Amino acid sequence: MKIPLYDIIVIGAGHAGCEAAVAAARMGSKVLLITMDLNKTAQMSCNPAIGGIAKGQIVCEIDALGGYSAIVTDASTIQFRMLNLSKGPAMWSPRAQCDKLHFSINWRYILENTSNLDLWHDMVTSLTFRESNICGVHVSMGAKFHCKSVILTAGTFLNGRLYIGNEMVDGGRMGESPSLGLTEQLSRLGCTTARMKTGTPPRIDARSLDLSKVVMQELDPNPSKFSYLPFKTSIQRGKPQKPCYIVHTNENVHDILRTGFDESPLFQGKITGIGPRYCPSIEDKLRTFAGKDSHQLFLEPEGWNTHEYYLQGFASSLPLRVQMDALQEIEGLRGVKIFTPAYAVEYDFFDPTELKPTLESRILPNLYFAGQVNGTTGYEEAAAQGLIAGINAHLKLNGKEPFILKRDEAYIGVLIDDLITKGVDEPYRMFTSRAEYRILLRQDNADSRLTEMGYELGLVDQFRYEYTKLKHDTISAYIDLSNSTSLRPEDINDYLRAINSAEITTRKKISNLLSRPDTSIKPLLKNVPRGTFLETGLTEGLEALSSIETEQIQNLLDLPWGKTAGKEEIDSKYVHEEILQSAEISIKYKGYIEREKAIADKLRRLENLRIPDDFDFSKVTSLSMECRIKLNRYRPRTIAQAARISGVSPADIQVLLIYFGR
Repeated sequence: MKIPLYDIIVIGAGHAGCEAAVAAARMGSKVLLITMDLNKTAQMSCNPAIGGIAKGQIVCEIDALGGYSAIVTDASTIQFRMLNLSKGPAMWSPRAQCDKLHFSINWRYILENTSNLDLWHDMVTSLTFRESNICGVHVSMGAKFHCKSVILTAGTFLNGRLYIGNEMVDGGRMGESPSLGLTEQLSRLGCTTARMKTGTPPRIDARSLDLSKVVMQELDPNPSKFSYLPFKTSIQRGKPQKPCYIVHTNENVHDILRTGFDESPLFQGKITGIGPRYCPSIEDKLRTFAGKDSHQLFLEPEGWNTHEYYLQGFASSLPLRVQMDALQEIEGLRGVKIFTPAYAVEYDFFDPTELKPTLESRILPNLYFAGQVNGTTGYEEAAAQGLIAGINAHLKLNGKEPFILKRDEAYIGVLIDDLITKGVDEPYRMFTSRAEYRILLRQDNADSRLTEMGYELGLVDQFRYEYTKLKHDTISAYIDLSNSTSLRPEDINDYLRAINSAEITTRKKISNLLSRPDTSIKPLLKNVPRGTFLETGLTEGLEALSSIETEQIQNLLDLPWGKTAGKEEIDSKYVHEEILQSAEISIKYKGYIEREKAIADKLRRLENLRIPDDFDFSKVTSLSMECRIKLNRYRPRTIAQAARISGVSPADIQVLLIYFGR
């Protein structure tokens, strides 16, 4: 039998692996995706939700670049919320509850209908090398595959181990075997590895709950979505959303949980991996917040047609009997039954500071790492890394320049820069606070930031590209209209009085009035006849796009679950509302946006100051010893990247600027 030859082999079909495989294949590489269970494609191993604070922005960025996470999420959504609407638009973050079975099925459909992409069901046990170059993989059943590059996206499966009290079993998820052999091989070849820990809460049988004693979380009456494509989701077209419920622990619950502390693998030292500080187990919460007599929990539905609910906030590794006894004491959960107990997972990860900004290993050429193997946590962070790894693996094989997003261009850029320059001392998750340019990196403008890049890469199809141009031309037209049009007092004072805003005595430009925090663009435009011409032009432009047929759009229309209405049903009024919101944000926050752009432009000078790849920092004796050690270890590509490394002082940066003649 002739051994198949692929350009790229992707190991693992989680969120990172799916994005990596599809991106590389759509760009033209011949790709093989190997996974231990094809029926668990893009499995939502923890909570059945996508997005959240900063994470939602990442999903929007993936969509803008031509990835599929947003499309699959929208097709699988059972409830949508826009978080932080009481704060400024830089903080608005989309989040969707998903049907996790539909999510997995929809992703598998995408994989099976992507050209240049093959699938294989088995466990990779080792990589093969010719001299120092990666050339293939071996799988557990004896098959061999040749390739030019490998992307490792093994999630929590590398030497994974599950804990419930004193019980311990090898596995990457409940009932699933771990991935063995790869960590040891890569460690021998020079890659630094360590252990991390995560956990997941019990899955509750809703038939055993008394929902009259719990609080239903208010639903969003006007649900939005993730993808920038102009197609409504099923819940936007009127399908009722499924609610979440809020419950609380109490002192009785806490007392019962404390009885299991002496059997906690976390407190006994059996688990040595680093756990997530921002998503602690319930026993961690009791120790860290010892004076708190109650903790809020959320009951989240796992699908349209299941009674299974996820109890967010109750992750644990305590013994099963302790979990069950404690759950009985929560209001509404007396007599509760569960499908799966809470458990902890410990697994191997690799030091991300040994990676290039492309996510290629600096130690083993043409080997890329993406997802939780880099010490991150979350589906969204994993998917983003997979997309970037898939793009760059293809580009390198074809002799093209790498694709690297900067910190002022995308949360994805912040994520990867943080990983490779700072490393991780706990599972890394994204927050808006990690981004110094977050007013530039909003969830409403990722398409204007990134879609042209995706088009140049070959990931964004013609329909999306033309639609994005039409949308942002219209946004610009509304901004220009607001800057050039003045309103008379008699036209606008009734509206201003109604919202308790100061009346005007002379003509004021719409942009001036929008600078007030309580005004909005739609009521102001009612007094501008020319504004209707823009909406008419948008409608005509959308109609003109209907003749464009492309692979990504067809996949969207044909998804097994939650498929959208066809292009003939694009709702121009809905698109118009999105455009008005983006235009209003751009006008209302113009000062903040321009200030951040100015700061980013100033610092970009340092981003453009390249450091030679093989430069020996130890010969620059004017640098502090700590600085020389750190720079030789992390190998920054630019002066700006060097400045973000812990232990590198402003004085050290000045030395580097002088040394390189800047």
